[in-house]
Amino acid sequence: MALGELPPDELAAARDRLSREPDGPARLAALEADSRATLEALPPDRVAREVKARFARADSPAAAPRAEASPSRPSWRFLPALVPVLAAATLVVLVRPGASSQEQEARDPWSATGTGGTPGVLEPTRSKGLQPRLDVHRQSGTRTERLTDGAPAQAGDVVQLSYTAAGHAHGVILSVDGRGTVTQHLPAPSDTSAPLERSGTHLLPRAYELDDAPGFERFFLVTSDQPFELEGVMAAARVLATSPEARTAPLTLPAGLGQTSFLLEKPSP
Repeated sequence: MALGELPPDELAAARDRLSREPDGPARLAALEADSRATLEALPPDRVAREVKARFARADSPAAAPRAEASPSRPSWRFLPALVPVLAAATLVVLVRPGASSQEQEARDPWSATGTGGTPGVLEPTRSKGLQPRLDVHRQSGTRTERLTDGAPAQAGDVVQLSYTAAGHAHGVILSVDGRGTVTQHLPAPSDTSAPLERSGTHLLPRAYELDDAPGFERFFLVTSDQPFELEGVMAAARVLATSPEARTAPLTLPAGLGQTSFLLEKPSP
């Protein structure tokens, strides 16, 4: 609501519901005031200068080697810090203390569907049929741009990934590119899946600079309700990466795993 990103019908319904809570309008006003204060304290132009300065320090000959760089794909550049503008724009809305269990269910889709979740946190997407998803933002100068699936991109673009687990507790995020390379983004190199935040949308801890792999970059979020070994998932990704259908075909995954993907189109050779 505070960011104005809900569809009109959902926005109207949310405002109506909030207006009927004794402290509802005040909570929304407090969020909006906090956002204004954050942007005043961290103006985009100053943040952009700091990001560039950090990049310059990281690229200097005296800088320590990047421990987080993926050994299997040196051309990926794992940037040293989260894109601050994105962090400043993230808002979480809390259910007011003392709300009854019926009120909680009305606000928390995980309670309503019996799948569990983080108590007291409103899911940003209000649809009952919420599915896991990946989102990609691109840093451009002093602003960030939320990309759509299939958006054009090029080498040097700085992108930030986020995921919505939609109630699933474990997962892995990886990518395949036009060179047939597979890169694991979450968790850090590991043999087992990472715990996921089951509700809300969550940024990965690092941004990335796209390399010059031609054709495309495709990100996958693979989810499950239980921990799982990554060997089968990574093997499926390596098979897909060398397939002519790598842009569009799903991963052939072990039973019990779900997937969603996000495609960036890059210039072909």
